[in-house]
Amino acid sequence: MTTNTLPAPLAITADDTLNAIIARYPHTLPVFQRLGLDSCCGGALALHTAAQHHQLDLADVLAALNAAPAGNTR
Repeated sequence: MTTNTLPAPLAITADDTLNAIIARYPHTLPVFQRLGLDSCCGGALALHTAAQHHQLDLADVLAALNAAPAGNTR
């Protein structure tokens, strides 16, 4: 019997730093780039702080990160 299972959602929280998210989930980097969130200068910021600085809705940012396709991260 075959069961269809969805991939587990990412465990990204608003308190995670940009660098920590990218280190754990490198496939999210294009999302950060598209949103203008820079891991170089702002990488130590918590996601909620970075979103606020860029006037982005935190819920939208989290949704975009969680929807990022995993693909090949090499």
